[in-house]
Amino acid sequence: MRILVMGGTWFLGKSIVEEALRRGWDVTTFNRGRSGQDVSGVRALHGDRTEGEDLNRLAAQGSWDAVIDTSSSELPPRDVRLAAQALRDVASRWVHVSTVSVYAGWPHQTLTEASEVLECPSDADASFGYTGADGSPTKYGFQKAGGERAVTEAFGERAVFLRPGVILGPGEYVGRLPWWLSRAGRGGSVLAPAPADRRIQPVDVRDVAAFAVDQAAESSAGAFNVAHPEGISFGDFLLACLAVTETDGRPVWVEPDVLVEHGVRQWTELPLWRTHTGVWSVDAGRAVAAGLRCRPLIETIADTWAWLQADGRPVDHPRWAEHGLVAGKEARILAALASDS
Repeated sequence: MRILVMGGTWFLGKSIVEEALRRGWDVTTFNRGRSGQDVSGVRALHGDRTEGEDLNRLAAQGSWDAVIDTSSSELPPRDVRLAAQALRDVASRWVHVSTVSVYAGWPHQTLTEASEVLECPSDADASFGYTGADGSPTKYGFQKAGGERAVTEAFGERAVFLRPGVILGPGEYVGRLPWWLSRAGRGGSVLAPAPADRRIQPVDVRDVAAFAVDQAAESSAGAFNVAHPEGISFGDFLLACLAVTETDGRPVWVEPDVLVEHGVRQWTELPLWRTHTGVWSVDAGRAVAAGLRCRPLIETIADTWAWLQADGRPVDHPRWAEHGLVAGKEARILAALASDS
């Protein structure tokens, strides 16, 4: 296989490149050369995917059996369309990393690939869409839906869309699992969102990468929800964080309405916590049938801690600062709860 990875230097893109190289494939990467180091063994081409001239130079280096696009998460649909149109005659297939946020019903409803997708034109700019009063739908979801439409218009039945929810693992740049590990490492009473038995469905970056590479070599089309089919309870997740950091931490489970009363923001201040019924109700059955295999999330937690302890440094990203409850606020809440009991 000869593949082109759009991106390919950090987190999911890097994992995809490493997996493809492990299989002995010929890998070209295309990026600006600003966010990370090129992986040894690739043919690294540098340029700006939002510039037509750069894309034309890239197309002249083809052809490829597949493009795997990991670098369009912050691009408007019209820029996704620019790249897809430039490469449609030099690539047999396009594997596009999208998101569950494209669904109109996320995070309120159980999702399958047949669920309604938000409407966004393929030529939309960054201003298209809106975020609802309760955080759903999101402008991000509209933008990603428009990106999917742009790829479909260029590649038709040669396009595959991977729709993950939350991706964790070594190299994570968003900061969800690293924050929980850092908090566990400080020990003491840890504010935790009840109920402890609520299951969450994050997926390991290496498992998403393996599935993306699998799909580059397949002939299937359409969308795949990518989520952990078994998941893990929040209680087991937090206990695993405490275990790998070897601290004396103790979860203090607090009901959601009490957390909200104390001004704790869902999804960000306590990463992975959200009360909407559909947020962790994503049917990944089609992906599992197509070969998605997910390792136990306890392994993801342990490997991420090992990466952090080995001076793991994610690519600088503004989303890192959005995640986590500051120590002072947590202490005030825990003190207030103790005085009320």
